[in-house]
Amino acid sequence: MIKLIECPRDAMQGLPDFVDTAIKAAYINQLLEVGFDTVDFGSFVSPKAIPQMRDTAEVLSLLDLHKSQSKLLAIIANVRGAEDAFHFPEIDYLGFPLSLSETFQQRNTNASISKALETVETVQNLCQTKGKELVVYLSMGFGNPYGDPYSPELVAEFVQKLDDLEVKIISLSDTVGVADNELIKNLFEVQIQAFPHIEFGAHLHSRRESIAEKVIAGLAGGCKRFDGALKGFGGCPMANDDLVGNMATEVMIETLEGEGHSLNLNKAELGESMKLANYVFQS
Repeated sequence: MIKLIECPRDAMQGLPDFVDTAIKAAYINQLLEVGFDTVDFGSFVSPKAIPQMRDTAEVLSLLDLHKSQSKLLAIIANVRGAEDAFHFPEIDYLGFPLSLSETFQQRNTNASISKALETVETVQNLCQTKGKELVVYLSMGFGNPYGDPYSPELVAEFVQKLDDLEVKIISLSDTVGVADNELIKNLFEVQIQAFPHIEFGAHLHSRRESIAEKVIAGLAGGCKRFDGALKGFGGCPMANDDLVGNMATEVMIETLEGEGHSLNLNKAELGESMKLANYVFQS
């Protein structure tokens, strides 16, 4: 079964103007009506680094979770953020960005890769005792613009380290939109065959015209978990001055359904979410 992860947090986090807490909550509440597997709704990170997400706890208090089957995911960048997130039983998943690029790991979490791996181990151990699931995003998973080493073999080395820690969900992330279709297909195919007990996801960034072919490449490689954001808004503010947007969820839905996958989404609520997205991101 295909899992769609809707990422309003990723869409909002780089906006220059602060989105009012009530508006954030209203938008996320609307997304919770659609039927996405998971909603990546906020982050527990330094407000100096990502000021847009400084109200995540307040947003959470305004969410109506009683009718929704969607799970909640929050991003953390260190142990302190994880400990903050553990206070909220409503949160199902903690997401941690682990980079294959030393340059980007420093830019994104102000830590080395070796330090970040220590954090992953600590947070994973805590998640296992707190009843939450850790999702590790392998950022720069398809290459990077910084000249740091990259190869599919390096991806496999990182996956092996995470497997040793019993991490069960790994999202391969094309943080700056450099992946070509053949690499997407091959990378998922090799990793899924080597680690069949791990759930691999695709967190890709793309120009709108390339979204469908990237989804199809991921499917061909065996990927069944896809991250997106309505209208393709967002992009990592720590990655690059020339941001490449998120995968537009509506294009992914059209593509996945065109490939014969039933997504069990409420299309009326999806339409309302699209209208609200226009207000949130273009007002």
